[in-house]
Amino acid sequence: MSSALTDLFPLPIVQAPMAGGVSVPQLAAAVCEAGGLGFLAAGYKTADGMYQEIKQIRSLTGRPFGVNVFMPQPEYADPAAVDVYAHQLAGEATWYEAELGDPDSGRDDGFEAKLVVLRDNPVPVVSFHFGVPSREVVDALHRVGTFVLAAATTPDEARAVERAGADGVIAQGVEAGGHQGTHRDVPETDGSGLGLLSLIAQVREAVSIPIVAAGGIMRGSQIAGVLAAGANAAQLGTAFLATHESGANALHKRALTNPLFVRTELTRAFSGRPARGLVNRFLREHGPYAPAAYPEIHHLTSPLRKAAAKAGDAQGMALWAGQGHRMARELPAGQLVEVLAGELATARASLAGGGVL
Repeated sequence: MSSALTDLFPLPIVQAPMAGGVSVPQLAAAVCEAGGLGFLAAGYKTADGMYQEIKQIRSLTGRPFGVNVFMPQPEYADPAAVDVYAHQLAGEATWYEAELGDPDSGRDDGFEAKLVVLRDNPVPVVSFHFGVPSREVVDALHRVGTFVLAAATTPDEARAVERAGADGVIAQGVEAGGHQGTHRDVPETDGSGLGLLSLIAQVREAVSIPIVAAGGIMRGSQIAGVLAAGANAAQLGTAFLATHESGANALHKRALTNPLFVRTELTRAFSGRPARGLVNRFLREHGPYAPAAYPEIHHLTSPLRKAAAKAGDAQGMALWAGQGHRMARELPAGQLVEVLAGELATARASLAGGGVL
């Protein structure tokens, strides 16, 4: 990794941007203060909402931080399939006494307006999810001194990130919680994602830019493992979901280690795009029938998810979580970074001495 980028965060620990109110400024700032790279999530926010959070984190820390932006999505959803799914969800709407959302509530997530804010009020790092920004977008961010990252789930996607001029690629393994950052949503490839270690090795041979590894990482020994495999830093999401500063709903935090939720699964049930979450009633009942239609399904189910949370019903919520969720630790975010750094140092020392992780 280039020294300029490495100098932004002393520890090779990146807090994943988790949209939906999880990655609040307090969480990102605490990670930054502890030596990692904290991220704000601009997804599902207005440009002004993103700007207000940028102002807030700057009041909490003077250290570098990042902002994650969702790429606009192409229009390929089948309206008839969305209508059929809406009819299937009618019982959920009745149960939670909520109206289904409007599936046509917008698909670009305010992308252009957010870019204007990020050019006029530069931040140290911007990352992109669900695709690759154009070379023009990357160059514009570079001109204002911003480093650019983008997610990739295959070697070909990593090559596209490098061709766009990005400073690094976030290699996201299939173990990762939340939405897979695939550049194209192809239903035929559902369930065929690469595991993180295999992905790192293939991406390392495909590109020359730095790699940030993401997917199921919960311990410092795992960070040591991905660094040994060829990554330059590790990105952790679920590990920070349970921290004190996380904006996640308390039901979501408790569910990570609740014996009722024993496994995760990739599903389209809540958003119409593959995303890994804890298997609950909603996922089991509706996952097999959810169409490939993002963000239409996201808009459609949003009121149901909010109503379930308000009712205290975790069985109707989108409980995003990675495969390592049972290893979550309920700590202050800064303390978690310190613990991870200590575990990383121990693992590195063991490796150097010929031991095992």
